[in-house]
Amino acid sequence: MPTPVLQDRSVPSQLREARRQLVSHGRLPTDLIQTDLARSWLRCWQAGLQPMGRMPGAPNASGAQLTRALERQRELVAHARPVMEFLHEQTRGTDSMSILAGPDGMLLHTLGDPQFIGRAERVALRLGAMWQEQFRGTNAIGTALTDARAVVVHAEEHYLERNGFLTCAAVPIHDPKGRILGALDVSGDHRGYHRHTLGLVRSAARMIEHRLFDTRHDPRQWSGLRLRFHMQPEGIGTVAEGLLALTEDGLLAGANAAALELLGLDWPTLTHTRVDAVLAEPLAMLTDWGQRSSSTPHVVHTATGQAVWVRVEAGRLVHATRAAQATDICTVKPAVVAADALAVLDTGDAVFQAAIARARKLMGKPIAILLQGESGVGKEVFARAAHHSGPRHDQPFIAVNCAALPEHLIEAELFGYQGGAFTGARREGAPGRIREAHGGTLFLDEIGDMPLSLQARLLRVLQERVVVPLGGGKPVAVDFCLVCATHRDLPVEMLAGRFREDLYYRLNGLTLRLPPLRERTDLHHLLQRELQSLVPERPIAIAPDVLQAMRSYRWPGNVRQLFNALRTACALIDADETTIDWTHLPDDLLMALRPVPSALAAGTHNDAGVQTSDLRTLSRTTIERTVADCKGNLSEAARLLGWGRNTLTRKLKELGME
Repeated sequence: MPTPVLQDRSVPSQLREARRQLVSHGRLPTDLIQTDLARSWLRCWQAGLQPMGRMPGAPNASGAQLTRALERQRELVAHARPVMEFLHEQTRGTDSMSILAGPDGMLLHTLGDPQFIGRAERVALRLGAMWQEQFRGTNAIGTALTDARAVVVHAEEHYLERNGFLTCAAVPIHDPKGRILGALDVSGDHRGYHRHTLGLVRSAARMIEHRLFDTRHDPRQWSGLRLRFHMQPEGIGTVAEGLLALTEDGLLAGANAAALELLGLDWPTLTHTRVDAVLAEPLAMLTDWGQRSSSTPHVVHTATGQAVWVRVEAGRLVHATRAAQATDICTVKPAVVAADALAVLDTGDAVFQAAIARARKLMGKPIAILLQGESGVGKEVFARAAHHSGPRHDQPFIAVNCAALPEHLIEAELFGYQGGAFTGARREGAPGRIREAHGGTLFLDEIGDMPLSLQARLLRVLQERVVVPLGGGKPVAVDFCLVCATHRDLPVEMLAGRFREDLYYRLNGLTLRLPPLRERTDLHHLLQRELQSLVPERPIAIAPDVLQAMRSYRWPGNVRQLFNALRTACALIDADETTIDWTHLPDDLLMALRPVPSALAAGTHNDAGVQTSDLRTLSRTTIERTVADCKGNLSEAARLLGWGRNTLTRKLKELGME
């Protein structure tokens, strides 16, 4: 359920003064620092931490200790990694990193921009470091774990001055019974602070909790019922849905935060509550719905009279009971409900459907898949969905972007290394991404950009299915499905001598071309699906003229560009609006979609005689003249310029023309 965060940022001068008084007098003035922040600072002071100067030694796990911690938290790490890869993709290039910490504050997994990681290392933002408040002072991870709530700690709000260059947002991760398993965090340079970061981290934490719930209460093993509910039927199956697990006799066994909020529950009372105390419908009716169909939503009422939509999924014992009642057969095969992530991607395009059908047949088999397509068509999304739809769905999906890693690091990243193998190597070494993919799927993105010097070594691993870490050591057998992706024409690269022919024929067991967005026939369904995901609480439509322009646009950035534009539009739309129009689009897309107005099509000339028929180059002179011609009527001027009135108003403000 929603939790407060450290809001209404205190000004730096006030925080510096508060810190000075704490050091000098051992107290914090309430007029200079917020209550929640002050409470955390006092805890740190009482732990003996000095906010200024050198930090006393804080514990850092050894290689063996980190290995044991990763084994203890294997389930959390396995579910968090793909979500963190998604989170990192959303924050790439923002001088930041994504961090997973265990319940004791130990950093278990990190992903970040290379230019920021070096700075983060200097303050111990690295694997194995302990980030509890008592060791690192007020920080998003430690404070979120201590207070059991979402927290933002920005710049000088950090108790230790040395951490003041950071801005951090962290959210605790709960298991279905409410136990805190760890925390998810995004930390970056304080100059890049964005108020939406916490919301992004909160959504990512919810995704991890969803995965944990589905694993703990898998219908193939769970004997009771699973309930998925939302205020609207379209919200079921999204990250905003409530999740509830029931034992066969109706006792609540697990939930997520959305369910607690909707049902008016809290974690301490969850497992002591029966379903008839929170829902008006009897257990027998819920069981019958689950037995009949797990895909049909029904309207139920909460104990307070609130109507919600619910989809009931029956576990193995419920299905077995129904089967036994219907027949005299004693042995009943449990129902198998397999997640089908590929089906989610199917929005009706025939070419895309064919790629899905062919990929489905190969997943789990020792045949490599090569995905080809322009940048932004969704090659990694497709690969991840194929993995989760295959027989190895409960094993790791390891993604490596061969173009994003520096050439001198990619070898160590892929193949791992022994401790001391090179300058800067971790003492305990690293297993490498190939070994991490053992049992699951290895996804090599932008394989066409892999340095030629490493292609031979990769070929040997694919042929022999063993990997030898840098610095020596014993060969380690590996077993994984291989999916590669590239936007390059690999046969052309082979002719140019930039890609090995023998490696190419090892990679293209099956080549699948994912069509660019301009060639797809399912734009409308893609829009509907994404809007439902972004704003599950209410239906959002797109104005007909905007939709028509989108259909005619070439979308050079493909699906990635489309989804980014929709995220921006949904962020700009007001709570009482239900239609995305021109005023909600980012300016670059607005200019690309709107045709050149007829009043300017012939070309308007500025004072220097330069034609300005391109909306991207509209000058101050053109805007002034258009507003003057319309006698100050901004709505009419905006129409002639091909903009929304709000866009014109914003442009006038930017140019100082108000």
